Amino acid sequence: MTLRLLKGFALSVDHIRVPICSSAQRLIAFLALQGMPRTRTYVAGTLWPDVTSSRAHANLRSSLWRATRTGHHVIDTSAQELAVSRHVTVDLHDAVARAHRLLDAGRSCDDILTTQTRIDLSADLLPEWLESEWVLMEREQYHQLRLYALESMAERLTALRRHGEAVAAGLAAVRAEPLRESAHRVLVKAHLAAGNRGAALRQYEQCRSILSEELGLEPSQTLKSLLPAPVDGTDEPVDWRGRRAPGEGVCALPPGPALCHAEESLDVRGGRRAHHGGAGPAGGAAEHPGRDPLRPAGGET
Repeated sequence: MTLRLLKGFALSVDHIRVPICSSAQRLIAFLALQGMPRTRTYVAGTLWPDVTSSRAHANLRSSLWRATRTGHHVIDTSAQELAVSRHVTVDLHDAVARAHRLLDAGRSCDDILTTQTRIDLSADLLPEWLESEWVLMEREQYHQLRLYALESMAERLTALRRHGEAVAAGLAAVRAEPLRESAHRVLVKAHLAAGNRGAALRQYEQCRSILSEELGLEPSQTLKSLLPAPVDGTDEPVDWRGRRAPGEGVCALPPGPALCHAEESLDVRGGRRAHHGGAGPAGGAAEHPGRDPLRPAGGET
């Protein structure tokens, strides 16, 4: 028997989904998340905190009865305690175990660097259950764990030169938490390891943009230091097109007469350079007022 809590609740036997009412779902999911037997009083008080103790225990008895109507042994019961049956395989338990392995730098994880691991770590816990505080707490705990695990997975795959899989794991981490700079960092590293400097710069620009828009922050120096050096030899980051980010790396021109005139352009008609925006009439730059600029000097005709 399999209990799925990632992406949503589903109880299956031999890949056939078992229909079960919502109150029994909540009871089974709660017990599965505990990882140990819990007293009936604790379960009733947590699942029904806004009613009297007698009403909460009555609701618990009703939910237990509804769970038995599935025709499968899902919950182990005693006079005092409740627990999910040991014959039930819970997908969350397996995902958590793999996440902790990925975070253990001293353990080899080659056997779990798989697409299935990435898929499981990309899914949130019971995402549609929003009303219960106990669900929210468990979801946030798993959310943080899976983010660190995805980042570790990306780094391990990068070290193994499995670049495509490393990028996929990094993207999963960024998608789960777009404001998380460490997720962008492992993704930039994966792109650079694959030799895709343009993709790395583009990812940096996305990180810089969202941090600025949402939090008013700039990426850390740790992230900036990963970027390839620009071709002009400066230390300022450039975007993925090779252009400097707005407001960064602006050069100050030395003062001088040239600053009194606008940029020059070629006057195609006369083959000369004309200063636009200068002191001459109508924006022209005539050195001798009154002379036809197209007539040769010295009165020649």
